[in-house]
Amino acid sequence: MKKVISLVLILALVLVSMTGCGSSSTDAGSVKIAIAAPMTGDFAEYGTGFRNAVELMVNEWNENGGVLGQQIELVIYDDKNDGEEAATIAERIASDDNIMGVVGHFASGVCMAATPTYQETGIVNISPSASHPDFTKEGDYIFRNNTVINVEAEAAVAIATELYGKSKVGILSVRNDWGTSTAEITKELVAAAGAEVVDHQEILDGTVDFSPNISRLHNAGAEVIIVAAMYNVLGPFASQYQDVNPDIQFVGFSNAYSRQLIELAGDSAEGIHFPTQFFDGSTDQNVVAFVEAYKEAYGSTPSSLTAQAYDSAGIILTAIQNAGELDRAAIRDQVAGVEYNGVTGYTTFNESRDSVRPFTVVKIHQGEFVEAR
Repeated sequence: MKKVISLVLILALVLVSMTGCGSSSTDAGSVKIAIAAPMTGDFAEYGTGFRNAVELMVNEWNENGGVLGQQIELVIYDDKNDGEEAATIAERIASDDNIMGVVGHFASGVCMAATPTYQETGIVNISPSASHPDFTKEGDYIFRNNTVINVEAEAAVAIATELYGKSKVGILSVRNDWGTSTAEITKELVAAAGAEVVDHQEILDGTVDFSPNISRLHNAGAEVIIVAAMYNVLGPFASQYQDVNPDIQFVGFSNAYSRQLIELAGDSAEGIHFPTQFFDGSTDQNVVAFVEAYKEAYGSTPSSLTAQAYDSAGIILTAIQNAGELDRAAIRDQVAGVEYNGVTGYTTFNESRDSVRPFTVVKIHQGEFVEAR
């Protein structure tokens, strides 16, 4: 009986000592980072691209010994591009002391549903896609590895008014937070450039017949259309517009920069321009290696947003390595001061925790993306 009691006491002491370890339990296991994005639903393609990119980065680090001498474990969450789901997932992520950073989420509104938890619990969150100006205002643990709406809109307007040299601008936008905000900012920037917005058409995501919108834009005398929507809208819209005016020109945003745009629009995609921070045809060796590895692993070419997810994971892992310890606050400080040479270029964060990188203007020429010169 005494032996049984002694064994019970020893076991209890062991359990107590383990409970006191907290986040240091990672010492005997792996370092975790999380990806949270839509893996199902209408935007699953973007979330899948995020997951693939982060997985590729994690695998590359693990093949080279991991981080701080430990292997990296990727924890994947499907937020369905839903704010309530994202908020719940953020709580689950934050409660796991072994998760040192989060890449995600996708849509700005969904991102902003999760950021209060990340900020309150002190875990780094880098979004590869949030563009709403208020996204990073939640606090100092929230970072944007994408452009702010007004910055990219300014680049798009410059293409329309300076590169194309047009003065009569039409706008097509999708009716959601991003599309509506982008359209309103674009209107202001067009006016500031000395040009005129002759018409603005707003459509629902999922629209397949654009003939009423095209008719109004054409009758208003639009010479160029700035399209604040993703490739699934820009592709068929450009194709249908060619039947009315084959000389019309289009400017897209980086979230429409996808090979599937060319597949949807066919010859009508010819000449569409984009401001982007990633060009898959670049001769930069980082980009060449990434595109080849991504194609080999997943059978497709990475988009601009996918590349930004890849670099977001790289920034977090570099910050962990540079921090020298699994301490969330120390990792945050390293992210804030990072100088990261990735596939989207040389990245630093400004005082608002927005990434600072130049744009490359890319166009579609003979069914391929090429740098506009």
